[in-house]
Amino acid sequence: MDCCVDGGNRPKILVTNDDGIDAPGLQALVRVLVSTNRYEVLVSAPDSEKSAVSHSITWRNPLSAKRVNIDGATAFAISGTPADCASLGISKMLFPSVPDLVISGINMGSNCGYHIVYSGTVAGAREAFLNGLPSISLSYDWVGGTSKIQDYTLAAEACLPIINAVLVEIRNKTYPEKCFLNIDIPTDVANHKGYKLTQQGKSIVKMGWRQVISEKQGAKMLSTMTMDTNSSTSMDMDGVALSQEHLLYRREVRGGYVEDNTDYHALQQGYITVTPLGALSNAETDCQAFFKELLPSAL
Repeated sequence: MDCCVDGGNRPKILVTNDDGIDAPGLQALVRVLVSTNRYEVLVSAPDSEKSAVSHSITWRNPLSAKRVNIDGATAFAISGTPADCASLGISKMLFPSVPDLVISGINMGSNCGYHIVYSGTVAGAREAFLNGLPSISLSYDWVGGTSKIQDYTLAAEACLPIINAVLVEIRNKTYPEKCFLNIDIPTDVANHKGYKLTQQGKSIVKMGWRQVISEKQGAKMLSTMTMDTNSSTSMDMDGVALSQEHLLYRREVRGGYVEDNTDYHALQQGYITVTPLGALSNAETDCQAFFKELLPSAL
């Protein structure tokens, strides 16, 4: 499927992410896009990791934009959040024209279910959507000890057909304006089962808190919302006087929940999940009905 209008008018794709401009997922995505010679690739991405910052934006301080070298692309490292980077990238401040498509990713770790609320990757795509531009968020279900850096390249290549199909619809002015796409790629991407249209579910990793006595104590939470057991440092808390004015707490995973027949469930079955998303946060119908009865009685 040819996404290009003609040989001299290639579609412009803006790439952002939340893992930072040097992250292997973004680098692999840009490399694959450039290698096709079908797109003009632009990059506006955070200058450092901004995982799980959700849709936060920089309000009081100016952002810096530093030109960086990524082969085949025009790229800037931004001192802001993913939403900042997407907003600045489509503003015509960094680049002379507005991109045809914004892609956020490829994220290290899946973004399904309730995790979408936390995701900076999804926020990068959502910010473009809020500004009227077609957008896609891409996430690879990285598993420590199993996944390899080259899996990001396979993930990018696996998503090229849908990227091309979306660009054709954009060119034909038939692409829907009321949603953006969230795509998750399974861990065993080399043997994926194909695309599957899914809905956002309620799957979630349950997190809690643990009191620690040092910045180094306890396993670190990775951007995949899993624990880095290699970073765990054990400390004996007996005999240690903790200051009541300066307490330290670290997040830790306490379990999780997977909802059947939704995005994360299909991802675990080996499918590349394609989930249309919007930006509204409407409650379920039974909640509307409950408060319809409650409000008159509260007056």
